[in-house]
Amino acid sequence: MPPLRALVAAGHDIAFAVTQPDRRRGRGAATQPSPVKIAAGELGVDVRTPERSREIVDDVAASGAELGVVVAFGQILPTELLEALPLGFVNLHFSLLPRWRGAAPVERAILAGDAETGVTVMRVDAGLDTGPVFATTRVPIGPTVDAGALSDQLVVAGTAMLVAQLPEIAKTEPIPQAGEPAYAAKLTVDEFRLDPARPGVELDRIVRAGNPRPGAWFELGGKRVKVWRAHLDATDAGVTGERLHLDEVQPQGKARMDAAAWQAGLRIALPTFGTA
Repeated sequence: MPPLRALVAAGHDIAFAVTQPDRRRGRGAATQPSPVKIAAGELGVDVRTPERSREIVDDVAASGAELGVVVAFGQILPTELLEALPLGFVNLHFSLLPRWRGAAPVERAILAGDAETGVTVMRVDAGLDTGPVFATTRVPIGPTVDAGALSDQLVVAGTAMLVAQLPEIAKTEPIPQAGEPAYAAKLTVDEFRLDPARPGVELDRIVRAGNPRPGAWFELGGKRVKVWRAHLDATDAGVTGERLHLDEVQPQGKARMDAAAWQAGLRIALPTFGTA
């Protein structure tokens, strides 16, 4: 967990880290700790793993900490928790607020075709990513970048900004968000189905936004095929626009493989993606 490691490396005194309880992280797998819990153990930082954040209000209030830092925690913090520390809480959010408030800002930015996104350090309030802003860093969205790679870029940029901003929080007045909000709803598997009739540019965004989770897919012969990587090609598209060519796929029950090799062995015709 880069932000936690960076805060420790910068000399901040971490009272304890809070993360999700151990979960099963694969089909049939045993329970495993979160990356935050693993990092905290390596760093010698105490950990709390409540099911709901309100369970740790008393621990937070008694911790002696001045400020709480939230990164991708996945829960709205209750008012009694926000008021448990003298300086409240700040959140590292992976969008340029107020655009893409909510659960899936990175994927929604790619799906929408945004040219850029960014990272915001904001004060946490009772709303859904509605608090005032201390600082932002803008990051362009490359034409071939997927959600995993973009998230990595945002973590690097955001971690550096967070470390730089923390010493200024007590003496800085954050600025209210301005502009039209957009909401990044949770992702569903169904919205990542590749409909061959959709424009190629939209299908390309679906593939990139779905990597690594939940994954773009289509059905062939009654079985699901996951698409890990693809690219747009206008050379054979004619008047229909750019077509989507598959690069890496994972047929149901099999490992990831080169799409061309997979297609060579097919006995079923593959649909043409991007014919709209």
